[in-house]
Amino acid sequence: MSNPDPRSVAFVRKTMLPPEPPPARASGAVLWLRENLFSGPLNILLTLIGLGILWLIFSTLWPWLSNSVWNAESMADCRKIIAAAHGPDASGACFAIIKHRWNQFVFGFYPSDLYWRPVLAFGTLFLALAPVLFADSPKARRIVTGLAVALTFVISAVLGATVVELGGMAILMLAWVYLIETRTGPVVLASLIYPFFAVWLLWGGTIWEPAMALAGFVLGFVVWRALSAYGMFAFAAAVVVAAFWWLALSDIVSRGIATVLPMRLAPVSSDQFGGFVLSITIGVSGIALSLPLGVILALARRSDLPIIKIMAVIFIEFIRGVPLITLLFVASLLLNYFLPPGTNFDIILRVIIMVTLFASAYMAEVIRGGLAALPKGQYEAADALGLDYWKAQRLIILPQALKISIPGIVSTFIGMFKDTTLVVFVGLFDPLKAMSDTIRASFEWKGAYWEPYIFVGSIFFILCFGMSRYSMYLERRLKRDHR
Repeated sequence: MSNPDPRSVAFVRKTMLPPEPPPARASGAVLWLRENLFSGPLNILLTLIGLGILWLIFSTLWPWLSNSVWNAESMADCRKIIAAAHGPDASGACFAIIKHRWNQFVFGFYPSDLYWRPVLAFGTLFLALAPVLFADSPKARRIVTGLAVALTFVISAVLGATVVELGGMAILMLAWVYLIETRTGPVVLASLIYPFFAVWLLWGGTIWEPAMALAGFVLGFVVWRALSAYGMFAFAAAVVVAAFWWLALSDIVSRGIATVLPMRLAPVSSDQFGGFVLSITIGVSGIALSLPLGVILALARRSDLPIIKIMAVIFIEFIRGVPLITLLFVASLLLNYFLPPGTNFDIILRVIIMVTLFASAYMAEVIRGGLAALPKGQYEAADALGLDYWKAQRLIILPQALKISIPGIVSTFIGMFKDTTLVVFVGLFDPLKAMSDTIRASFEWKGAYWEPYIFVGSIFFILCFGMSRYSMYLERRLKRDHR
């Protein structure tokens, strides 16, 4: 580019400009405060009102929390300690109730000498999930499995597990970790067997009952694979064979094997469950069962077959239109009227079924939204590759739809886990209401109101926050279109 003619320039400075002061800081906390909290008169007013509310809350709660007592034998002792330390008119929290009754908040009425069983069940839960949740991150997987093994062993030892029990736990968990790191096929099989192993640990009894329940699924799978060329007939035949095994043969076979090779744990009835053992058992079962059922319902609602679509719509809309507490009352009271006389249908199993059905209806709508968000070209590409319906769904459609639906899926999981506290209305001892009321019913802890709710709410927050953070990690890991 040629230099302009000096005569065409109106003015050319001949001296240097004096130095100017540096511009206002354009990054960091000052910029964030200016843009988010003090960007205008209205924003400044709202910020000051919010700070005033926070100060009011803090000034009210801090004296109560700072005067808290952790070592006392009753509420009367707490009040005496607070009065002696801070004056007769002072108030404070009595967290000694948590120190004395933490085991009931966590384990309910589970026998104290068997605490190692739910601890082992929930510790091995992380070993079963680690190959699935952290398949692409060996570092995260090893951290999770290492913490699961160490914490399970230490907590069980602190809670009084015997040397034999600790030795068996160490052998089991270390062998499982070895499979996770070295054997892909067997570890997937171990994850599939885990639900039946956990049922045996939590409820006890003979190991052959859950083994025979697992055998029904194995028989159904074998029949389905043998008749896979016949399409839906193979699936129907597999369901019939599995149902016949469970209803007619499994009980006879399990009792016969138990007489020859008894492998038993001390049985624990469902009315001894309570606290977070109950909530986590129902929550994890509902989460594990509602996701595949929700996928099936979402596909059925988008089906081109009118009967399947109508049935899916009726189920989803009916479940979504009925409160969960109504379904729990049905599980607790009305279901017995439709069962043969003398049938013993475990109350926790009934609640798990109803919670699963309730969550699966919402899950179906979340996944249907992910399916609807996919462009039509994805379905056309699957057809162009010559894939049948199920292969197209498994290889192309569902992986993308589930990735889109991750926030909604995790939100449904969190809501369902918090809804497990509603089991108080069917006579089960949830940690939030029933267990708190039971502990406060004793004379020495009358008057302790907020402390149990703060403790239980904190545990719920930690668990739900952990699920939320994992969903964010999963979203970042699956953003392959931005790499």
